[in-house]
Amino acid sequence: MQHKPSCKVWLEYGGKPLIGRGGAEILEEIERQQSISKAAKRLGMSYRYVWSYVRKMEKTLGASIIETFRGGRAGGGGARLTAAGKSLLEEYRLVGKRMEGLLSKVRAGCILRGRVKMVEEEDAAVKFTVELEAPAQLTMVLSRDRAKELGLKAGEPVEVYVSVPS
Repeated sequence: MQHKPSCKVWLEYGGKPLIGRGGAEILEEIERQQSISKAAKRLGMSYRYVWSYVRKMEKTLGASIIETFRGGRAGGGGARLTAAGKSLLEEYRLVGKRMEGLLSKVRAGCILRGRVKMVEEEDAAVKFTVELEAPAQLTMVLSRDRAKELGLKAGEPVEVYVSVPS
C-alpha cells in the first residue's frame, strides 16, 4: 500500500470557517452557470442548500459574494459572483496551489525553513507550530524529553527535514 501526503485547505475570516473545497465548487459552478439553480442541479445539491451555504459565507464575510438579477417575462434571471466573491475564490485557489506545491516538495523529501511560531506544553508532549517561509504552517508534537533536548523557543529560526516513504 502506498501513502501520499494530503491536506484540506479552507480560509477563515474572523476566526470562523469561510470557504473550503465545497464552497469553492459552489462558487465556481455559479460563475460557470450564471445561475444558482443550474449550479445546484449540476452539483447534485438542492437549490435551498446552495443558497443557504452562500448566505452563510456572506454572513461570515460581512459582504455579498454573489449578486442575483431577475429576468423579464420570458425568465432569464441569474446570478454572478461579485468582486468580493471573485476575490475570495481566487484567494482560495491560490492557497490551494501553494499548498499543493509544498506537498509535492514534501513527497520528494526536503528541508523546510521557517520560524517557531508557538510552543504549547501538553501532558507528556510539547507541540510546536512552525510558520514556514512558504505561506503555510507545520505543527509537530514531540515528547517532552526530545523537546527539552532541542530547546526550541518561539521566534527562533528552524529547519525541518521532511520525507515521505514511498
